[in-house]
Amino acid sequence: MRELLTIDELASRTGEPVWQLRDWLSRGLLQSDPTETFEPPDIERVRLIQFFRDHGVNLEAVAEAVKSGRLDISYGSYLGPHLGWRGGPRCSPARAAEIVGLPTEVVVRLCHVMGVAEEGESVTAADLDMLKDCKEALDVGVPEEAVVQIGRVWADALGRVAEAEVRLVHFYVHERLRAAGVSGPTLFQRTNASAERLIALVGPAMVYYHRKGMARAVLDDLQLHLVPESPAKKDEPPGKLPAAVMLVDLSSFTPLTEAMGDLKAAQVLERFAALVREAAVRWKGRVVKQIGDAFMLVFFDARSALRCALEIEMRASGEPSFPAVRSGVHWGPVLYREGDYVGANVNIAARLAEAAGRHDILVSAVLRREAGGLPDIEFVPLGKRPLKGVAEELEVFEARVPRTDVAVRAVDPVCGMELAPEEVAARLSLGGAERLFCSEACLRQFMAAPQRYPARTQAHE
Repeated sequence: MRELLTIDELASRTGEPVWQLRDWLSRGLLQSDPTETFEPPDIERVRLIQFFRDHGVNLEAVAEAVKSGRLDISYGSYLGPHLGWRGGPRCSPARAAEIVGLPTEVVVRLCHVMGVAEEGESVTAADLDMLKDCKEALDVGVPEEAVVQIGRVWADALGRVAEAEVRLVHFYVHERLRAAGVSGPTLFQRTNASAERLIALVGPAMVYYHRKGMARAVLDDLQLHLVPESPAKKDEPPGKLPAAVMLVDLSSFTPLTEAMGDLKAAQVLERFAALVREAAVRWKGRVVKQIGDAFMLVFFDARSALRCALEIEMRASGEPSFPAVRSGVHWGPVLYREGDYVGANVNIAARLAEAAGRHDILVSAVLRREAGGLPDIEFVPLGKRPLKGVAEELEVFEARVPRTDVAVRAVDPVCGMELAPEEVAARLSLGGAERLFCSEACLRQFMAAPQRYPARTQAHE
């Protein structure tokens, strides 16, 4: 016999007042018979509505989407396991501090990390469990700052994992089913079925990648112990370590995006990202972050950083219809903070990349010295250069591998793509010079305003 709930029981199970449930009934967000009888799945529907409301979603828009069939409110049965754990009794951070046995200011700080508001009855039972784990870490001697840092890393990293799971299911399952003509409850049922199978794989995948990451991190840490240690200083901040920092990006990504649109630019970026990550793995580097087309990598060996930059340049130069790459590499002490590396030496690497031209790998004299003798690499002295935001001029070198097989490729003046002869789609003679284009679209854009585009015509391969 199926379980039935009165509206009072539904209110008790969800924490929502009866008057609010009746309001949602009147809007079509909930459904019931004239006796206001509900079933257990309605609990999940209420939680979904609560989720929308608490995240600032307009409930009128939700009601309209439900009415039109764009949103099936039974989607709450899928979200139930992800929203239900946030339910149950709540307490204030001050009360949580009493329960856990930590100072209120520490609990408030940890709540900020956990994404829990410090006002009102905001702390759930799940939040309390996390606070108890934090207290255990503090009790065994882990400093508060370290607990906060690892919490922020977890929140950022796992938040991105969760976002990727949801977005990929939406774009690659839900939208493809919809394009195939699937609609209504069937669309959401099939989407949910795929999502549930994916979520079942999350735990094993997280364990696998965490183990791989831990093995890599331990090896990096051991490598740091191989370096002769200087006497410890009491006033030195924790997290300081020597590293090579590399910034690499595409030299003409903005004009490429403007000329070809977001989709084509995203496809180029996917190729570039794969290339960078493959080279980083080969040369034991770590991709710290990606912002648009720019990647920041760290290495604990200067030679590996240099080899990685050279490989990225070589492989990018061989890619068909691909923009040029530029890099900046510097060596020096950096500060590790929350999964990132910060400090003046990171800024110097970024400014070197910013100053680099097409195909350039600009390195500092410090990086060159740390890398030692590399007979197959040529360091071309560029003299002392002023860099934006750096107080003193920096001695800069261009690192490159001497080659005799350098071919010449055309550069599309509009999008910056470098083209082999067989990749040229259109030509234009103007002012005694020939311009080559990757597409008719770039040719038309050039002809509309030729004065906007530089007269670059060739690049090495």
